[in-house]
Amino acid sequence: MKIEHMALWCRDIERTRAFYETWFGAQANTRYENARKGFSSYFMRFGEGARIELMQRTDVVAMPEPTPLGYAHFALSLGSETAVDTLTARMREAGVVIADGPRRTGDGYYESVVLDPDGNRIELTT
Repeated sequence: MKIEHMALWCRDIERTRAFYETWFGAQANTRYENARKGFSSYFMRFGEGARIELMQRTDVVAMPEPTPLGYAHFALSLGSETAVDTLTARMREAGVVIADGPRRTGDGYYESVVLDPDGNRIELTT
């Protein structure tokens, strides 16, 4: 068993697609459209492992506030502390919200936490 993909609702699917392509080198499939439901999506591939599905629907416009239960974050392994430091600095300079770090956590991870355009938390780790 393995995780195949996780899905994120987006306010502006093209802006969010561009964010993951620009900062993480993700590759999008062809945009899927279901006009009857007002739905569109992209699957974003990160080389190997699980994919992220970006989804947008015309009737899903308000994102719920994050709560202590449910989705908290997902992590992308960059391979080294230097890579975490470098990408975090580049993102900070470009105005991406850096929620935390880079830092070493109590459980030994080296990470920073950034927010995508919809406020989803992404851990950048080694």
